[in-house]
Amino acid sequence: MVRMSAEERRESVIRAATAEFARGGYYGTSTEAIARRVGVSQPYLFRLFPGKKAIFLAASQRCLEDTIRTFEEAAEGLEGEEALRAMANAYTKVIAEEPERLLMQMQMYVAVAAAEQAGEHELGEQVRAGWMRLWDTVHLSLGADTDETTTFMAYGMLINCLVSMGFPPGHRIWEGLYPEARLRGRLEK
Repeated sequence: MVRMSAEERRESVIRAATAEFARGGYYGTSTEAIARRVGVSQPYLFRLFPGKKAIFLAASQRCLEDTIRTFEEAAEGLEGEEALRAMANAYTKVIAEEPERLLMQMQMYVAVAAAEQAGEHELGEQVRAGWMRLWDTVHLSLGADTDETTTFMAYGMLINCLVSMGFPPGHRIWEGLYPEARLRGRLEK
């Protein structure tokens, strides 16, 4: 059996942490569960990351980076309405194929609020910085139109909430969304 390098293990931890945090949130997920999912001991986990917060920050950063990359790749060479449609389609595909990423996003926002309430600001600062990179990616792809960017991001958050609450693709709640934002058929297995 080939041994993984520390960097490969680190990547495994980020993937496992994303899956665990997506389901249990920051406060409901133990480092023991993450270590078990990766197949390493907790002491080894803490050789890769100094603590649970560092693991959560790494998973949050990866989640945002992956979403930014999804939008960049979808909008490459496009602008305006074409870019909007391509990014919307790419995102709905991600939601259908990688639901952990959507749930991790939602957990990030909740964790920021809880951390800020407790006087811990590092998480919020990092998540907000990542979110601003996400905003800028969409903003530039939509021709730096603030109204279009706001609308796109607002629809995205609405979609995140509806999917997180389990509204099925054919539910009437989806009817008000523009066609690219509708999940009809995308989440059906």
